[in-house]
Amino acid sequence: MSVNGFDFGGLFDVELAIESLPFILEGVPMTLLISVAGMGIGLILGLLLALARGSSNILLRWPTRVYISFMRGTPMLVFLFILYFGLPVVGIEFNAITAAILGFGLNSAAYIAEIDRSSLNSVDDGQWESARALNMPYWKTLRIIILPQAIRIALPPLTNVFMDVVKATSLAAVITVPELFQKTQIVAGREFDAMTMYVLVALIYWPICICIGYLQERLEKRYSKFI
Repeated sequence: MSVNGFDFGGLFDVELAIESLPFILEGVPMTLLISVAGMGIGLILGLLLALARGSSNILLRWPTRVYISFMRGTPMLVFLFILYFGLPVVGIEFNAITAAILGFGLNSAAYIAEIDRSSLNSVDDGQWESARALNMPYWKTLRIIILPQAIRIALPPLTNVFMDVVKATSLAAVITVPELFQKTQIVAGREFDAMTMYVLVALIYWPICICIGYLQERLEKRYSKFI
């Protein structure tokens, strides 16, 4: 289709997209590996940071605040470059995949920490008081009583963080990780058709995020009993 001499059909080459799809899809497992592993690190570290952030101990609270502020205030791409290109200068070297997983894990932990902190604070103080009245240890109270209620509150924003991590894995292409976007760039450079490839990769990221949204709905139903 063309309008005033402009060929809109040239924006997306269906035949090229179909031919290139198998090669590009080879990057999906790596994208998912980095996303899931990075999110896993972020969830564990984020919870520990949230607990330290809310601690009365200044030696825990202030370093945590500095860490969260630094990670939220610096671009993810810069942090990836520090891990992959900067640390070898001081003798610490990671391969590209490890650097990407650590980068997304350490970065997402800062955002998850704030989500966890607000979710934990939203649980009624009476829950803690009741547990203390029963002489229940702190960690048992947190695991059995507080966390299930906080998880229900935290699920929507945590899902958003996970989606952001999935999409941000495209940045790993700049440190040579063979993920989804890096595969797309290879084809785009070889075929001289960046528009078709970038539209195609967008259409691949989209259903991945739809699946994550579906998982969120399932988890929300599971934790709705803690209302």
